[in-house]
Amino acid sequence: MNERDFLAQRFEAQRTRLRAVAYRMLGSLSEADDAVQEAWLRLSRSDADAIENLDGWLTTVVARVSLNMLRARKTRREEPLEGQLPEPILDRADGLNPEHEALLADSVGLALLVVLETLSPPERLAFVLHDMFAVPFDEIAPIVNRSPEATRQLASRARRRVQGESKVPDADLDEQWRVVDAFLAASREGNFEALLELLDPDVVVRADFGPEGETRVVRGPRAVIGQALFYSRMGLEMRRALVNGAAGAVSFRDGEIFTVGAVTVRGGKIVEMDFLGDPERLRELDLTILD
Repeated sequence: MNERDFLAQRFEAQRTRLRAVAYRMLGSLSEADDAVQEAWLRLSRSDADAIENLDGWLTTVVARVSLNMLRARKTRREEPLEGQLPEPILDRADGLNPEHEALLADSVGLALLVVLETLSPPERLAFVLHDMFAVPFDEIAPIVNRSPEATRQLASRARRRVQGESKVPDADLDEQWRVVDAFLAASREGNFEALLELLDPDVVVRADFGPEGETRVVRGPRAVIGQALFYSRMGLEMRRALVNGAAGAVSFRDGEIFTVGAVTVRGGKIVEMDFLGDPERLRELDLTILD
């Protein structure tokens, strides 16, 4: 084995972890793959013998590339609006694809990614690297051009935001499916009382139909029920799916994908639902995994 092949082998051993870092940073699998590929290109042009800690070096490169990509979004004024959703990871209802397990460790549900989208790029990087991947603050600090103490404060602010807004779903997937199935059935039947019983008093629904459509955030049981009953009359075909590891559904209209819905169930109630209906982004999803 020559030196380049050996280096490629070591890089491949880290690819899944690096992709997980980038996905948490960017909320997009395609952009995460771009960041990881850039890390390989930089490694292949570097003097690998001079790198003392290859794992740490690669993590730093992926973090820097992701940070630059986040900042570029702001420069292009593409900062997500409220309700605009990250890219979901789809799996069959009967279990996760092994390739997705590492990406979704630590319960990286769509609801958590939505909260991460509200953080500044440095806050997001500090929180992701420290809280999710246990990278010390003195190693994160040079990436964000701050002192270790200032970097600690970035992570602390991000942590407060995440803890205040993120909804952690019930761990029991069977319980999640019970609630989701009951909600879909009650919607089809137009059963207002049954729907009310399934919704948390502070339930939030986000629906992202893309830049050419309407992005809306609906709060409270009665408003959410109104939306559910409206869509139940559209004759959508619903298929169970795991969305970022949690119970959800993919809907089809006239044979074409219409939405991907992630449902957050906590304490036996629906606390959040996130629907991606942007036609352009939906076309990029790999639906063959549901077959």
